[in-house]
Amino acid sequence: MNIWIYTLASVTIISLVSLVGVFSLSVGKEKLRKMIVFLVSFAAGALFGDAIIHLLPESFEGIKSSFTVSLLVLLGIIFFFVLEKFIHWRHCHVLGSEEHLHPVVSMNIIGDFVHNFIDGVIIAGSFLISIPLGITTSIAVILHEIPQEIGDFGVLLFGGLTVRKALLFNFLSATSAIVGAFLVLLAGPHLQEKILFLLPVTAGGFLYIAGSDLIPELKHETKIATSIGQLAAILLGIAVMASLLFLE
Repeated sequence: MNIWIYTLASVTIISLVSLVGVFSLSVGKEKLRKMIVFLVSFAAGALFGDAIIHLLPESFEGIKSSFTVSLLVLLGIIFFFVLEKFIHWRHCHVLGSEEHLHPVVSMNIIGDFVHNFIDGVIIAGSFLISIPLGITTSIAVILHEIPQEIGDFGVLLFGGLTVRKALLFNFLSATSAIVGAFLVLLAGPHLQEKILFLLPVTAGGFLYIAGSDLIPELKHETKIATSIGQLAAILLGIAVMASLLFLE
């Protein structure tokens, strides 16, 4: 019962994060851009930290075969690459940049639906392994969801949707995380041992998101002060994940 409560609470919070875009309307565009740079940095550190500090050690301990774990990490990287290529799932963190605007609003909604469904699967699978692992994974997902959802909200507005419709569609696509988590929890008792194999795949996905989607965004900022701030935010994200070891 605790696993169900923790999991559903986590995916519900993640779904509600989709509404964060409305707050961006009250913040100036330039100020929002500066904030997002540090949010992305912090999220990158958290994803790297969760993958390397929590998911991979748990994978090696549970699966035993380092070769299998390594292959599954690579599978996770390739899977997320394919997902990004063929479903046009893009992590748009910089508003107003033509490079990062989705050409079709409907494709953004579909991609976000699939992405959040997978987040729900990942979170539920982590909680089935252990509650502390589920908590760290949930935090990592939530942190990278915030800048992504702000970007997705901007894409929907750019595509011609009203603020109300953009919020509604963004929220509905985010609720797929609840669906994914619910299905895994229902099947959990029958797949308990196989759930372990989801951890290195998740680690690979987190490494891919942080390395190919988040870090490249940070390279656009070349000012020394901003760069130092980005590094500090990345290290802080890693430190937060490391500190969560005390939950275990």
